Amino acid sequence: MFVVLIYHQRVLYIDIDIHHGDGVEEAFYTTDRVMTVSFHKYGEYFPGTGDLRDIGAGKGKYYAVNFPMRDGIDDESYGQIFKPIISKVMEMYQPSAVVLQCGADSLSGDRLGCFNLTVKGHAKCVEVVKTFNLPLLMLGGGGYTIRNVARCWTYETAVALDCEIPNELPYNDYFEYFGPDFKLHISPSNMTNQNTPEYMEKIKQRLFENLRMLPHAPGVQMQAIPEDAIQEDSGDEEAEDPDKRISIRASDKRIACEEEFSDSEDEGEGGRRNVADHKKGTKKARLEEDKKENDDKKSGDFVFKYCATTAI
Repeated sequence: MFVVLIYHQRVLYIDIDIHHGDGVEEAFYTTDRVMTVSFHKYGEYFPGTGDLRDIGAGKGKYYAVNFPMRDGIDDESYGQIFKPIISKVMEMYQPSAVVLQCGADSLSGDRLGCFNLTVKGHAKCVEVVKTFNLPLLMLGGGGYTIRNVARCWTYETAVALDCEIPNELPYNDYFEYFGPDFKLHISPSNMTNQNTPEYMEKIKQRLFENLRMLPHAPGVQMQAIPEDAIQEDSGDEEAEDPDKRISIRASDKRIACEEEFSDSEDEGEGGRRNVADHKKGTKKARLEEDKKENDDKKSGDFVFKYCATTAI
């Protein structure tokens, strides 16, 4: 997120994981550079944060948006509040980039979740965000029924790339995990949707009131954007003037890290030394030293015997 802020004045972070996006909200709770919008299960549920009244503080007041939900929300109810809320946020905040956290534990049948979304309903959020034609960074998140996580992120990747993919799964090494139907999409369960239309509309209107308190598209002072860390080599080092001082960056590039695994220029001639080489060298030196001591001892014994024989 901090890297995105180097290039963009205002960033919108959207979290559709079933858990409240407390970490990102906490990190940017007092700034208007990032607006956080979280749709999550609220109540006796981890992490226990994300109340409707949590709206930010200081310069970040009203830049934290939380939509607390109840058990069993389905595709229809989710779609009825997601698009209006995000559209209003886009109108008031006018971000230049969007980060969308696509946690899959809000799907129906998740081991830890209690929502009733299908893969298509979950991916509808991606479709809505794409319609604003802004730079979009999609992230993974939670998800504890692994086969459904794979289904969800496969389909959402296809949606992001405007690709049509069939519902029938192709045969692969993990094909048996997706039985018994072996399909891409899942069906919702018959669990009760505790999010009544009245409740959803009440929360939506409260959030609209908070969004109306925002100054229209807050201005942010931007500094010069630094160059990317990875750049192509400017030229052959052999062509450089040996009498000309080289830059610190060029000098640092010539330093080889001993802990990296890479082919050595003198491969076949001993290679680059590392800890193992050092141990081998130490052992070899010790053996050579012991051999020398033995040779010296033998030589001394020979001189002693020779002198004794001569004396006799």
